Amino acid sequence: MTDVHSLDRVVIRFAGDSGDGMQLTGDRFTSDTATLGNDFATLPNFPAEIRAPQGTIAGVSSFQLHFSQGDVKTPGDQPDVLVAMNPASLKANIGDLKRGGLIVADRNEFNRRNLAKVGYAADPLSDGSLDAYQLHAIDLTAMTVAAVAPFGLGRKDASRAKNMFALGLLTWLYTRPAEHTLEFLDSKFAKRPEIRDSNKAAFLAGHAFGETTETFAVRFEVGAAVVPPGE
Repeated sequence: MTDVHSLDRVVIRFAGDSGDGMQLTGDRFTSDTATLGNDFATLPNFPAEIRAPQGTIAGVSSFQLHFSQGDVKTPGDQPDVLVAMNPASLKANIGDLKRGGLIVADRNEFNRRNLAKVGYAADPLSDGSLDAYQLHAIDLTAMTVAAVAPFGLGRKDASRAKNMFALGLLTWLYTRPAEHTLEFLDSKFAKRPEIRDSNKAAFLAGHAFGETTETFAVRFEVGAAVVPPGE
């Protein structure tokens, strides 16, 4: 069984291409954080309205959330956790991550073509350049595609649910409630059952991966903020 460690506060940054659903992912994680009674602040970061080429640094979208059991005054200067969906999002954000911080990266996207787009001469997931961090290179895309296979989606459409897989994993890792996201997906995609069900399957697969993998020796919890009683 994975040990659960209590933390006072955490700063998480979700980062990916502008089509990777990082704003939705961050918004859902924030909603569940509010449900648990944490104090929090957020910092969405959108790319330019004229979309940059896919996989480039100019096209990176991110969402940062700082949540705590105490007062939160800012969205945080340095993330404790970086979820990087591709090489561009890693390169654009790694300079902000705390030394020793946690990286969850989609290994599938770190191919020669994507690495070259942002000037990586070697794969940072394997060349030792990230040894100062807690690196978890996980094939989010492949596991998402496998999770949604029963719904008959093509690989491209299936892989779009990988943000929900990442959300499920982080929901487990930081002991957030899962039921609210499932209810949200039921409501948001009520008229598109194939999208609803594939996103729910990806979310649950990410949560189950956290529960069953030996990759994470520890999970975390952040208690509710102490709020003075009203008048």
